[in-house]
Amino acid sequence: MTIDVHAHFVPPEILEDIRARGSDYGVDLLETEPGCHCCKFETGLQIRPFFEKILSVERRLDAMDRQGIDREIISLWADVFGYGLPAAKGAEWHRVLNDCLARVAESRPDRFSWMCSGPLQDAALAAAELERCKAAGAVGTMVAANVEGENLGDCELDEFWAACEALHMPVFIHPAQPLSEGRVRKYGLNQTVGYTADSTLTIGSLILSGVLDRFPGLQIILSHGGGTLPFLIGRFDRMQTTSNRSMTGDVARSLPSSYLPRFHYDTILHDAGALQYLKNLVGVDRMVIGTDEPFPIGDSDPLGSLRGAAFSADEIDQIAERNPRKLFQRLD
Repeated sequence: MTIDVHAHFVPPEILEDIRARGSDYGVDLLETEPGCHCCKFETGLQIRPFFEKILSVERRLDAMDRQGIDREIISLWADVFGYGLPAAKGAEWHRVLNDCLARVAESRPDRFSWMCSGPLQDAALAAAELERCKAAGAVGTMVAANVEGENLGDCELDEFWAACEALHMPVFIHPAQPLSEGRVRKYGLNQTVGYTADSTLTIGSLILSGVLDRFPGLQIILSHGGGTLPFLIGRFDRMQTTSNRSMTGDVARSLPSSYLPRFHYDTILHDAGALQYLKNLVGVDRMVIGTDEPFPIGDSDPLGSLRGAAFSADEIDQIAERNPRKLFQRLD
């Protein structure tokens, strides 16, 4: 079985719920052009429009068959998480998101599992939603790589991390930059550079703030091959060993590079040399298949990418099935 751990889906039912009662949790549905809609939050944030491929189960199943994917662990689109909402409204919004996503997975249990999300603006509410969703069948949780521009390691999230650890729920960190602004506003630089930088910044904060030391059982999956972390890890180590740590705020107990085996990395790198470098750096046992379906920048042939990077049949089988099964203990 080939398992895709990085695939996004937005149930159309969510749009119907926003139309019916979005004002209850501070979310509005705007029609940007005939038949095309987007979310606008009461904070003023308006995200990119939803598109058909992210809303259609039939299109998704067809894509999976073409890609050789037997099971997707579907997660939402991090742009919709609305961490800027008041905590109570955020909690209700994520309850809607999770219940709708759960129903999609339940409709095709042979093809889908699901990861929940939660209101990270309030760690206690996020932990409670995580526990509720595990009981409802979620196999893990997705979080955005920043909470209103703050790195995760700088947010008061220990209650949430403790729940993830205690409940054995892997955490998938996905970048979120809903608006392409400033230096990344053109040329697709938000997706190619902004996203990977977002991941790297937050991962660095989790290491250097001591989160990983406080929660040694926390299982974390990094999107897009870990962002730029694998290629900057030497600079992280150098900074720690040559800087005044009382000035930088670095409280990590070990060298940053020693934490690399704590993470799991998806394969969305689009370069054979980069895939081989990642394997040599962290080991094939830390790699999992990702497609980023249905976004164009994703990998439409993840198994072909591994074959093209000279991974052996056994290595591909490990990445495609054995590793995700070990990581997500609740998979069928």
